[in-house]
Amino acid sequence: MYLAVKSLHVACVIVSITGFFMRGWLTFADSPAMGRRWLKWAPHVNDTVLLAAAISLAVMSEQYPLAQSWLTAKIVGLLVYILLGMLALKPGRSRGARIAAWLAALVVFAYVVAVALTRDPAGFLAWFGWC
Repeated sequence: MYLAVKSLHVACVIVSITGFFMRGWLTFADSPAMGRRWLKWAPHVNDTVLLAAAISLAVMSEQYPLAQSWLTAKIVGLLVYILLGMLALKPGRSRGARIAAWLAALVVFAYVVAVALTRDPAGFLAWFGWC
């Protein structure tokens, strides 16, 4: 069961980042496709499944935030990613600020994935021996 939930979690992660990347690209290209209703609700459905799978994995493996530093770092990174994603995709800020937030969100996402893969709060910095 654990491997099935983990596979679902990883699949949702891939769908989530692909969707975020494409929504950003479409937004900054001023594409009329961004007006499609499914682009507004589909990410929320996927991210809900992603979160449910993440919580299930934590419970099944008995690894909880605050008890595991890498998991705490992953959650903090996720919150930063969400904030940057909101800044990037919601209108009201300058185009340059929104693009910067989008790029920063992509970097933070890479950090979260690196933390998950290494189980080290340093994430990809651990690969270079910097931490």
